[in-house]
Amino acid sequence: MTLRISNLRKDFSNVRAVDGVSFEVTPGEILGLLGPNGAGKTTTIRIILNILQADAGEVTYDGRPFSEEIRNTVGYLPEERGLYRKYRLLETIVYFAELRGMAAGAAVTEALRWLERFSLLEYKNSRLEELSKGNQQKVQVIISIIHDPQLIVLDEPFTGLDPVNQILLKDVLLELRRNKKAIIFSTHQMEQAEKLSDTICLINKGRVILSGSLRDVKRQHGRNTVRLEFTGDASFLHTLAGVRKALVYQNTAELDLSDGATPQQVLAQVLSRVELRRFELVEPSLQSIFLEAVGARVEETPPPPLTVAAGSEKAP
Repeated sequence: MTLRISNLRKDFSNVRAVDGVSFEVTPGEILGLLGPNGAGKTTTIRIILNILQADAGEVTYDGRPFSEEIRNTVGYLPEERGLYRKYRLLETIVYFAELRGMAAGAAVTEALRWLERFSLLEYKNSRLEELSKGNQQKVQVIISIIHDPQLIVLDEPFTGLDPVNQILLKDVLLELRRNKKAIIFSTHQMEQAEKLSDTICLINKGRVILSGSLRDVKRQHGRNTVRLEFTGDASFLHTLAGVRKALVYQNTAELDLSDGATPQQVLAQVLSRVELRRFELVEPSLQSIFLEAVGARVEETPPPPLTVAAGSEKAP
């Protein structure tokens, strides 16, 4: 059952929040909906789920218009968190599972299984307000998947999670993909998107600027790219001869080489400046592609102001 989004458009006041966005996701596939803050990711998700009405475009699921009935079967993690803070953990999860049509006994069984999976079983009788932000986030993830949905839509699911729990969530999502779930997750964390996504849709200022399989996107943007691991001060890499662009971190760097430059030329310069632990020719990272694609459009002329009747809703 394929979810297909075609030419969505949504205007708020004088801002076009979504401008011709199209993509699709199929069973057994994870699509990363990527973009900087304010790009239009959440608005797109709300249109998909019939929370907002598009001004133009179409959303279909299994060839049918996306309806309220379909929405009630979807697993949805909203960007804004909405838990009943005074309620206890287990009863909250069971309550939401029953809203999704699960029998009480099955809901309890599944809730306990997921609580154990997410290392929350010891808190099953705790009030939600007593949990850390990260644990509250895990509870909301459980609520979004407990009813075994075929389509799962997660808006910034890694928010508030420490590295250990990010790995746990990644493993759960990959398991759901193996079970033929269709998954959309939005994020501006390119590292997580690169680890998880089969396909990506990168939007900026409401417009799609890159889309397709992660492999194809990397192939299209493949250049002479080298990755370094080093010890020492590597700030000089930004101005190194033969380097078109450098992403430099504490002990690692990714260098996009200029046309005509060779890895050997760069290696010779680097060896004299830092202690090198690793030097390899690689595909560009999604982070590098993201920065290039979004940065190249920062100076673009914005769309013309829109004329909208007084009283129009404001952007969410």
